[in-house]
Amino acid sequence: MIERYSLPEMQRIWTLENRYQCWLEVELAAAKAMYELGIVPETDYRNIVSKADFNVERIAEIEERTRHDVIAFLTNVAEYVGESARWVHFGMTSSDVLDTASALQLKQAGELILSELLRFAETLKLSAREHRHTLCMGRSHGIHAEPTSFGLKFALWYDETQRNIQRLEDAIRIVSVGQISGAVGNYAHLDPQIEIRACKYLDLEPVNIATQVIQRDRHAQFLFVIAQIGSTLEKIALEIRHLQRTEVNEAAESFARGQKGSSAMPHKKNPILSEQLCGLSRVLRANVNAALENNALWHERDISHSSVERIILPDSSILIHYMLVKTTAMIANLDVYPENMMKNIELTRGLVFSQAILLHLAKLGMSREEAYALVQAAALKSINEGVDFRAEILENPRLLELSSAEEIEDIFDFSRYLRQVDFIYKRCGII
Repeated sequence: MIERYSLPEMQRIWTLENRYQCWLEVELAAAKAMYELGIVPETDYRNIVSKADFNVERIAEIEERTRHDVIAFLTNVAEYVGESARWVHFGMTSSDVLDTASALQLKQAGELILSELLRFAETLKLSAREHRHTLCMGRSHGIHAEPTSFGLKFALWYDETQRNIQRLEDAIRIVSVGQISGAVGNYAHLDPQIEIRACKYLDLEPVNIATQVIQRDRHAQFLFVIAQIGSTLEKIALEIRHLQRTEVNEAAESFARGQKGSSAMPHKKNPILSEQLCGLSRVLRANVNAALENNALWHERDISHSSVERIILPDSSILIHYMLVKTTAMIANLDVYPENMMKNIELTRGLVFSQAILLHLAKLGMSREEAYALVQAAALKSINEGVDFRAEILENPRLLELSSAEEIEDIFDFSRYLRQVDFIYKRCGII
């Protein structure tokens, strides 16, 4: 099995080191804007740019005393910068730094997730192409319906993933915003041009309006899209779990050399990754609820959202990235058993052609009610008595009054279930 997941790649974004680095980038962008607007003297600005730094352990030490993370950070930066630090954070409030820096982290995480989502889409496309003409049993309510292309399953997931890509791109844009607007967001001590310039340097868009915080509907949308992607992965995992059942055995997760499925039963090959994905998607959905709760705050701001976001933003980002990497590997290495698919199709002795016979009779002039009753009677006899459905149909005198045996034989042709696959693929952008 392909093992491609590298935890540090996503986890690094949510480390304290990167968090403080984003804070520093925001402060430096604001200082640059203030310098360009004639607020910060050139000597002080050059000093800030050349000396500004931080130390994670030192910030933790200061925070033990101040009980305020931003103040601890600024105090530590001032230890590096010296007297020019009076211009760092000038006229700003904590959330100007926190929320704008959070946008930088969310953008970094979102782009990493998007990269994996695009790779996942390509993997689905390859599988769809590979199994374009692989015939399998289509099911509704878990019951045999009609044969279909196994490739259409992958095409369906690919099409949904394209919508997820669009959703994620939009969500990244929505959260990629910054604010430098002061204590209650009214620019009382700051020129709005500072915000505009600083955001440009950070490759963010300035918000149209804020209070003391960027509004949390943006973050809720981001986490909703993550959960939506998770629900797609759950859909795929659930299908593979069903296909891997002993009674079905049409597809299965690859089983690595030396892998064991059960501590008690050596024969077991369990769909453990698919089950894991179904479980983890529940965590993503739960985090969306927490994100929605964060949108309602007291007046211009409280901090009830802050503690929640320290959990749900990194957890959801890391989790969906992990799930995407694992699902991509699972699809790329999926074991597929076409012979068992055909065995299952033939399990019901031709019943899958019941609709084709029904429509044939309607074309010949028989009422739908009579045709349905005739086909259903033959189908039930096949089910209850184990007789061959085709043989039962060919022996029906009423049907033979309207159609020749040769015409009826021609109906029992599996190719009808694949004839429009290319059309569907083209519409999905796979061909």
